[in-house]
Amino acid sequence: MTVGTELTAPTSQRRLHIAMIGTRGVPATYGGFETAVEEIGRRMVDRGHDVTVYCRHTVEPAPKEYLGMTLVELPALRHKILETLSHTGLSVLHATTHRRLDVAFVFNAANAPFVPLLRLRGIPSVVHVDGLEWKRDKWGPTGRRYYRWAEEVAVREADALIADAQGIVDYYQDEFEVPTELISYGTKILTDTPCDRLAELGLLPGGYHLVVARFEPENHVDVIVEGYRASGALLPLVVVGSAPYAVDHINRIADLAASDSRIRMIGSVWDQGQLDQLYAHARTYLHGHSVGGTNPSLLRAMGAGTKVIAWDVVFNREVLGTHGAYFSHADSLGALIEDSERSPDRTAEVGTALQERAAKLYNWDTVTASYEGLARRVAAGYSTHHQSSGRAEESTWSLPETMSRQPSTAPSRGITL
Repeated sequence: MTVGTELTAPTSQRRLHIAMIGTRGVPATYGGFETAVEEIGRRMVDRGHDVTVYCRHTVEPAPKEYLGMTLVELPALRHKILETLSHTGLSVLHATTHRRLDVAFVFNAANAPFVPLLRLRGIPSVVHVDGLEWKRDKWGPTGRRYYRWAEEVAVREADALIADAQGIVDYYQDEFEVPTELISYGTKILTDTPCDRLAELGLLPGGYHLVVARFEPENHVDVIVEGYRASGALLPLVVVGSAPYAVDHINRIADLAASDSRIRMIGSVWDQGQLDQLYAHARTYLHGHSVGGTNPSLLRAMGAGTKVIAWDVVFNREVLGTHGAYFSHADSLGALIEDSERSPDRTAEVGTALQERAAKLYNWDTVTASYEGLARRVAAGYSTHHQSSGRAEESTWSLPETMSRQPSTAPSRGITL
């Protein structure tokens, strides 16, 4: 197809030029956003679109192309707050001066203050708002005010918003009276997963409980370790994860684990094949995440066919449905772990049911189709600003005024901490 015919083709048919901004980039080795960008981006390419992914500079230079996606590697400041913002700022600057874009997907509401630059260049933008970052304990008062202000900017400046859980959709509707696209994540369905990489860690299939999480307060790894320590579990607890800016919290978890020989702290696992084996062959997956929407690590455990014991919040209940087991403090976790060991057949049945639920509800092809449909709509001129006359149009963009306020701590419908 020539450039001339592409420009005159109907938006519903023509190739789109799409940028994905605000993540660490691909290949995906870090978290949920990166996995989403890889899975969605590669499928967008298969559907005939041009996809540019902005990646953070690492020790090993990124390739120029990956799975058909064009990669642009840019530096970032190594700082708890400024790392994401500095990289996104450079990415937006590059996108507005080097690319002819039909739409930009910006991940993380914290990056929303850069959206006006995209709009000035006539680039429609969609912000994936993620969870409610201003409710995370790891941020101080200034960080929380910033994140709350950034939500307002996303509402006012982006052409569309994406949320990955109904609770987040409800929050934006209640707080800002703005419609939000509900598009969750997908997951890989693992079958006949080998177990050879477990031996490297001294583990046996079905012979351990698993935690995979960043060591942040809202993920309650410390509570899981405490609950396990108090239990009579016979199988070891394998803890995978770390956090670059949470030294005190990491030390607390390490101190708790040190007094129990059943607990194995193995740090981060970047080898995705080995991580798949860990998920697939665990007796249970213990999930302590409490803030955010649909969590990719939770979906990964479901796709692996592993029983999940999860922190009792609306987001986790939405994903697991009736097949989940839930805890909200250390005391209630021990009995659930012990029960999974006493009833291995029932534990396996629950894992199978969760895998079937994942295959039905969390499919990357379906997710990609939703992203593609939204991209075509905004490229054709759709914007929430043309659809809503509520508070989304009234919110102020002024940083000094908004940053002077503390974010509301009143619970919103559908949000449970």
